[in-house]
Amino acid sequence: MQELMRQFSTILRQITQHKWSWPFMAPVDVEGLGLHDYYEVIEKPMDFSTIKNQMEAKDGSGYKNVREICADVRLVFKNAMTYNDEKSDVHVMAKTLLAKFEEKWLQLLPKVIEEETRRKEEEAEVQLDMQRAQEAANAKLSRDISSELCEVDMHLEELREMVVQKCRKMSAEEKRKLGVGLSRLSPEDLSKALEIIVQKNPSFLATAEEVDLDMDAQSESTLWRLKFFVKEALEGNGKSSGSKGGNENSKRKREICDALAKTAKKRGKKLPS
Repeated sequence: MQELMRQFSTILRQITQHKWSWPFMAPVDVEGLGLHDYYEVIEKPMDFSTIKNQMEAKDGSGYKNVREICADVRLVFKNAMTYNDEKSDVHVMAKTLLAKFEEKWLQLLPKVIEEETRRKEEEAEVQLDMQRAQEAANAKLSRDISSELCEVDMHLEELREMVVQKCRKMSAEEKRKLGVGLSRLSPEDLSKALEIIVQKNPSFLATAEEVDLDMDAQSESTLWRLKFFVKEALEGNGKSSGSKGGNENSKRKREICDALAKTAKKRGKKLPS
């Protein structure tokens, strides 16, 4: 881009050294020339001294690329052509210099396009690198969080195991109430409850259409974990939805009740209604 700026400065010097460039070298003396309507006709005044100052600006307020300079050079001549009559000397001078400038600009334009293409490719590569770095950071953060959650789950599991090991043996009445509680769970919570059983009893068929759950065949730790889970699930459902969803759970409840009834029948017990 610096090389393009240098080449553009050469073009600008050639234009400003032309014998007809003098009317455009400094800002229009609106008051001195009595041009009282100038600012009504010309929205943005421009001249070559202003362009030069912006090209040399060191505070970041200057031009960012040669296209910006090109636009202001054109503005110098178009302002003059807009304000002055076509037959006036200033209009003719501006039109002539603009044509010379456009001719020289066309010679430089391929290099400008090439540089712009290169810059866009570099910027795209930088953006891609930043995106990759962000994705890598996010992936690492996700792994770290997942690892921390796994550790928390392990600690919770250890605490649960410590609690259930210290629990007393569950009575027959408590087992009956646990069976009733299982029958009141939503399908989603019931699946989670069956997963608790599978953890300690992998041979248990939790996916069967009818679940044959023998309470007496389960370990004490499994029974107490089921009791805690059922209590939390039912309390949570009661707060969030009240009696909502009763119809959709009725079929699954009947299946559990049927299974419990079969188990009780095998053992010669009567399942309370």
